[in-house]
Amino acid sequence: MAAGNPISAVLLIIITVLLPPVGVYMIAGCHADLLVNICLTCLGYFPGHIHAFYLEYVYFDRRDKGRLGQVAAKRAPGVYSDNVQRGGLTTYGTVAVDGM
Repeated sequence: MAAGNPISAVLLIIITVLLPPVGVYMIAGCHADLLVNICLTCLGYFPGHIHAFYLEYVYFDRRDKGRLGQVAAKRAPGVYSDNVQRGGLTTYGTVAVDGM
């Protein structure tokens, strides 16, 4: 996903409304979060939506805080993907991030 493009965020939300697992795949990749979302979507369409939008909220919130130089003190509950936990921002091994 393009980091600063609001059009990509709107496109991600539209995709998530149609197919929640695809939206989760776009921000988290093929990890445990995707498997959890597929299971929740199979159990009921709305639980899959709730989980997907929660992951997107954490992703965009962490991304915006990371741009301001604020590092999250602890991991978001129920989020297994490091990409979502960091908001898509990468650390190159020179910045110490406690708890991540």
